Amino acid sequence: MKIGPHPLPNNVILAPMAGITDKPFRQLCNEFGAGLVVSEMLISNTTLQNHPRTLKKADLSAEAGLRSVQILGADPAQMAAAARLNQQRGAQIIDINMGCPAKKVCSTAAGSALLRDEALVARILDAVVAAVEIPVTLKIRTGWDPQNRNALQIARIAEQSGIQALTIHGRSRACKFEGHAEYETIKSVKQITTIPIIANGDIDSAEKAKQVLDYTGADAVMIGRAAQGRPWIFREISATLQGSAPITLSLTEIKTVVARHLENLYSFYGKDTGVRIARKHIGWYFDRLGALPAAQKAAINRAQDTKLQLNLVDASFNLISPRAP
Repeated sequence: MKIGPHPLPNNVILAPMAGITDKPFRQLCNEFGAGLVVSEMLISNTTLQNHPRTLKKADLSAEAGLRSVQILGADPAQMAAAARLNQQRGAQIIDINMGCPAKKVCSTAAGSALLRDEALVARILDAVVAAVEIPVTLKIRTGWDPQNRNALQIARIAEQSGIQALTIHGRSRACKFEGHAEYETIKSVKQITTIPIIANGDIDSAEKAKQVLDYTGADAVMIGRAAQGRPWIFREISATLQGSAPITLSLTEIKTVVARHLENLYSFYGKDTGVRIARKHIGWYFDRLGALPAAQKAAINRAQDTKLQLNLVDASFNLISPRAP
């Protein structure tokens, strides 16, 4: 699969996730064989482009693999300006967010709220594609709600605007993350377009990835929540899709991965913020591995010091019953 001039090493992609796909997590997923990783969404508001949090999210320095940055907004001119700025900062692909279902995003008519205004969608896509010399991709949902699925119309607009790849999450905005993703809409879009189509939603194993690819005819799959606490899922899925034997990590190997991830968070954010951000990742890792005693979980969440947090996590591996990740 290619996005514009860029061939991907495989067709298993990390989804952009707010507060999750920061630089340390992207680096880890890259190491475990993600074919492409996408940044957290960056707001296009011009007054916030040099805010410290925005600059942290936009940090692409020394990043391995293709650098894809997702931008969010509802104003064509601001979105074009944000795309140009991130191209200057080193992005090789610009991804446009029209899929986020969060209320605070949709209340500003951005994210999946844009799906209700196809004319505005076209203006945004035209403006962003014209603003940069790098490929532009788009992420959407199937529509605003199950009664108003317009992914086919949006796909036609995207193709006409010069979008180089389209990701579709198999839920409407109204569905949020509830129920089960449906793939019929993705299949229908693939049948009417010539650009690469990426299937997203509820893909949590190599078997599910293969089923979705076979059913929809999509060119790639995008992994979101299933990568939380399990960044090695990309290696597992890509190996299976390539016909290789399944790959699993030992508990000792996982322990090393977790410790390295935490160290990278401390280095990237600083010790105080790093400790706080690490808590959710620690929770996801142990949710995958097995239940921890409540007292141990509480101690990890109370820890304010990097050394204490690392020691508690290290000890926690002796308090779970090992099982396949």
